[in-house]
Amino acid sequence: MTEKELNGLLELAREHGFTHTGILDPATLDLMPEVRDMCLANTCGQYDKNWACPPGCGTLEECRLKVSGYRSGILVQTMGELEDSMDFEAMIELEQRHKKNFMDLRQTLARAYPKLLPLGAGACTLCKTCTYPDEPCRFPERSISSMEAYGLLVTQICADNGIKYYYGPNTLAYTSCFLLE
Repeated sequence: MTEKELNGLLELAREHGFTHTGILDPATLDLMPEVRDMCLANTCGQYDKNWACPPGCGTLEECRLKVSGYRSGILVQTMGELEDSMDFEAMIELEQRHKKNFMDLRQTLARAYPKLLPLGAGACTLCKTCTYPDEPCRFPERSISSMEAYGLLVTQICADNGIKYYYGPNTLAYTSCFLLE
């Protein structure tokens, strides 16, 4: 994919409501067991409860195999201001906006890139209650694993690809990516 095509995708992402975008070099994707260990700590409450989270999303080696064929990608962020570090209402609103924009852009990109691999922010929330592990995923074609579920340290991915992760006090940025063939 040419730089011009990638820049066009960045513009498309901004049109979909993302505040910051950047070209992602898939060669910078280092799937780390330490990040997966953070999932194991289960601070979000989704470990072993969601098809898109570990262990449901596959082993680190299976995830590594999935990302290995991609040669292009983009990073997308939704950044917002908070009144203070306890402004949970703004955090939730920002997360919902990011996920909506992400799903909308995914739908748009999937038309041109049918083998698109979207990696989001946070656990998949398509269903109120996930069927994991008793029944197959209801929407495997729409389910989204997070970057962290794949063992990616988001701060490092941002740094390695020239996009900020931290925008100052009382700000929050949700980061996701799309890998493209």
